[in-house]
Amino acid sequence: MDSLDLTLLGELMKKGRSSWADLAHKVGLSSPGLLDRIRRLEEKKIILGYRAIVSPEALGLNTTAFVSVSLDKPSHRSAFLKKIKSFPEIQECHRITGDFDFLLKIRCFQTRDLDQLVNLGIKSLSGVSKTQTIIVMGTEKETSELPIPNIEESETA
Repeated sequence: MDSLDLTLLGELMKKGRSSWADLAHKVGLSSPGLLDRIRRLEEKKIILGYRAIVSPEALGLNTTAFVSVSLDKPSHRSAFLKKIKSFPEIQECHRITGDFDFLLKIRCFQTRDLDQLVNLGIKSLSGVSKTQTIIVMGTEKETSELPIPNIEESETA
């Protein structure tokens, strides 16, 4: 990726609904040149997709929690991950270091829904030996934007 790709990615993360003409102007390309670059970034799986960012609260999803999960044996990992992917409330699943194996980000309507998901859903899965739930009291920062490397540094690398 060159500095133009990085600039383009930064602009798309800030305002993904910019018109092609506005975006082309901002990065100094023609519209066809811009579309070729975007297509190439999509083909290389650098741009993974486009979506609306919806307010969870607007949908009534007022409870956010992080649940740490330990499995008793690595052989349970595949079945665990397959089942975890089927729960729409689980937004993220990260394999982590430390006392737990996975960290899940969950959004639910109420704590009662979280309780059911954790106790009847997650804890009942084969191989789950321990969980720890942390309920979010308030969110001060949440973003899907990624930091863009310094353009000058990326060109010399």
